[in-house]
Amino acid sequence: MGNKEEKTCFKRLGLIGFGGGSNAAMVDVDNGKIIRTRPLRYDMKYKLEELRPWEMKARGKVFKPTTKSLLPPLSLAYKKRVYSPNRILYPLKRIDWDPNGDRHPENRGKSNFIRISWEEALGIIVSEIKRIHKQYGPYAVLCQADGHGEEMTVHGPHGCNTMLLQLMGGYTLQVRNPDSWEGWYWGGKHAWGFEGHSKAPQTNNMLDVSKNTDLLLFWGCDPETTPWGWGGQMASRLCYWFTELGIKTIYICPDLNYGAAIHADKWIPIKPNTDAALHLAIAYVWITNGTYDKQYVATHTFGFKKFEKYVLGKDDGTPKTPKWAAVITGVPSRIIKALAREWASKRTSIAHGNGGSYIRSAYATEPARLEILNLAMQGLGKPGVQQLSMIEWAGGSFSNPMPRGTITPDTHAAYQGLSFKFGFPKQFIPKTKIHDAILNPPLSFYGKGHISSPLEDQFIKYTYPVAGCSEIRMIWTDTPCWTACWNGGHRMMEALQSPKIEFILAQHPWLENDCLFADIILPSNTKFEQEDIGVDVMSGQYDTIFYEEQCVKSVGESKSNYEIVGMIAEKLGLLDAYTQGRSVQEWIRYGFDNSGIQKEISWEEFRKRGYYVVPTDPGWDKLRAGMIDFYENPGGNPLKTPSGKIEFYSQNLAKHFPDDDERPPVPHWIPYGESHQESLLHERAQKYPLLIVSNHPRWRVHVNLDDVSWLREISTCKIKGPDGYLYEPVWINPIDASNRGIKNSDVVEVFNERGGILGGAYLTERIMPGVINMDHGARVDPIVTGKLDRGGSNNLIAPHKTTSRNAGGEVTSGFLVEVKLANIKALKRRYPEAFERHYDPATGLTMEAWVKGENR
Repeated sequence: MGNKEEKTCFKRLGLIGFGGGSNAAMVDVDNGKIIRTRPLRYDMKYKLEELRPWEMKARGKVFKPTTKSLLPPLSLAYKKRVYSPNRILYPLKRIDWDPNGDRHPENRGKSNFIRISWEEALGIIVSEIKRIHKQYGPYAVLCQADGHGEEMTVHGPHGCNTMLLQLMGGYTLQVRNPDSWEGWYWGGKHAWGFEGHSKAPQTNNMLDVSKNTDLLLFWGCDPETTPWGWGGQMASRLCYWFTELGIKTIYICPDLNYGAAIHADKWIPIKPNTDAALHLAIAYVWITNGTYDKQYVATHTFGFKKFEKYVLGKDDGTPKTPKWAAVITGVPSRIIKALAREWASKRTSIAHGNGGSYIRSAYATEPARLEILNLAMQGLGKPGVQQLSMIEWAGGSFSNPMPRGTITPDTHAAYQGLSFKFGFPKQFIPKTKIHDAILNPPLSFYGKGHISSPLEDQFIKYTYPVAGCSEIRMIWTDTPCWTACWNGGHRMMEALQSPKIEFILAQHPWLENDCLFADIILPSNTKFEQEDIGVDVMSGQYDTIFYEEQCVKSVGESKSNYEIVGMIAEKLGLLDAYTQGRSVQEWIRYGFDNSGIQKEISWEEFRKRGYYVVPTDPGWDKLRAGMIDFYENPGGNPLKTPSGKIEFYSQNLAKHFPDDDERPPVPHWIPYGESHQESLLHERAQKYPLLIVSNHPRWRVHVNLDDVSWLREISTCKIKGPDGYLYEPVWINPIDASNRGIKNSDVVEVFNERGGILGGAYLTERIMPGVINMDHGARVDPIVTGKLDRGGSNNLIAPHKTTSRNAGGEVTSGFLVEVKLANIKALKRRYPEAFERHYDPATGLTMEAWVKGENR
């Protein structure tokens, strides 16, 4: 540094994209280039006593926030994403797509692109929108404005286009499912009635657990990995804190993940998607030994006798004994008995780093409900018996487990990316059913599937197409990660190649995943290239609001999502209605004026300081923790179930879906059924004998950051193959590898009848035999589009059907596969064009590899 052009910008760095905020950061810029990202010092412009730092006191020890933000490595490396060789630098058109002639939809995902001007791109887009509206009506446009993206407010990546399309008479909305929370949303709600994601209330749960819990079960999660993209490294600090307090921790998961490797007192490996059987066996031990809270069950729950009858095998002739469960789960019966005894003898809570693979499997409604019921059998809600979220969410359906400020700042008044800002349009399709909507209409389904929907919405039957509305003919996406992050990606590729879809428009910073299937691509920029306002209310440190300066000029010809849609609106004569007469700076000011802090600090002082840290609420530790009110007085604090109690027998499911054997009123162990046959107990396992566990990734957030070279150099991030390509790691136990002639670093193919993906073998005993592990979210890099992929995106070969018959969640973990050595030389000979695109093995797929023509 050292010249007059140096500056430091305040930013909040998070990679979920709905304006909720994540970790506070400072970005150093010199000579127009980002040179580093570093933690924000909260006391840089505030005295520490002004912030009133909280102290969490338990068992004679004290835990308190640090004076600087807890940025994860992902944030520190993010400048590489800004300057990625995969950045889209200018508008692109698919080379063999002619809006006035042959469109060749069958070549989407195969064809290259050519550079065009902004003027040409806007002209095509406006012409196509007008044509489709005239020919089919407004509902022929599907708006994909949801999913995962950068944290932005005014320039939010999730739905600026919905604002414009609403002004034009409507659109078809892709409704985002709860993705990482499937089992809770579609199952947990029917046990305890909580809305939103249907996790338990979190208020002050961290303090309660710290003071009162003896045993903490981390079930199907990795608190050292998952929170990085959301809440930074606070979860890691808390795990060390639990150890310091003497709280015993047990990790129950197929893999010895990073959290388990560091913190676990014991690791119990379990086969993916068999947790329901383990829960039932634990309940069996408690029922037969009388070691559950009978008084609580009698006063706080409904339908226990029906549950008891199923557990004891009086319904189906199969007692759910530890011996029975051992065969299914791979957990020895003696371990199951020991776990049941330990749980019953100690105040036990269950922790989740996020939903994770545990809850994204076939029939994930059942382990979700059974976890709640097991907690209820030991007095859920009493001090030390909670369900704990290790990601520090704020507000919403479940409040924050960490200390709060006097105000929770909120900039959503200026948020331009809210896909349901105007309410649900007349026609919508759940995200998990988009491929079916294109390939096999008409559809009928229960529930919108959006986290804002009330429980009762799950009992409403919807159809597509809606009477009087067209099927979709155009897709407009600003979050093109469907193929890499959702269910049955290869089937989605088939849908995107359908001639029904006449035009696909994508706007995105990077040429990746669904962008490869677009007809026109517009270059959007990153948050570092924008002026904005934002909050950090998820880090667990302090609630903070920022004026986010533009750090650097836009890379190439990129523009913000808000600006891109504004340019299209202007061509359509709707610019004033779209902007509501406000400039970007005026939207920022509007966000501040409605943030909740406008009475605490003036706009001028806020701009001068660049951020405002909300002081800790002095009465934070007096707030009632978790479900303690329900525990102490269930009649006075009823739950949102028909009985007002925790329901072992769901009256709602019995009433609305009496014949649904895939989500019955009493939760069951369901190995396979009509919707799914993803079980080692099914005959498919003879051909595909391994179960895959697909976790949130360690070195990226879903797809985001998969092209960061610094991260790709890490041996557990990518495996360098003999051809120099960096492959997604496939964790495989040495026993399974030996049986298949696989050595460490070999290139392997993971496959089933839905297709194949390549990866690099990572031999380790940190994965149990009979199971492989591949993190989800690797970038799509097709060799044979719709059949074989080089990038390692295992969502491509996940089931395309939803959680169960009447539950619309995704299934992206716990499914059957086989692994074999891949013959790279033979593949190169057979598909030379696909391999020629990879001109830089260090970064894999790049923009220039897909762009052709002299004007590149």
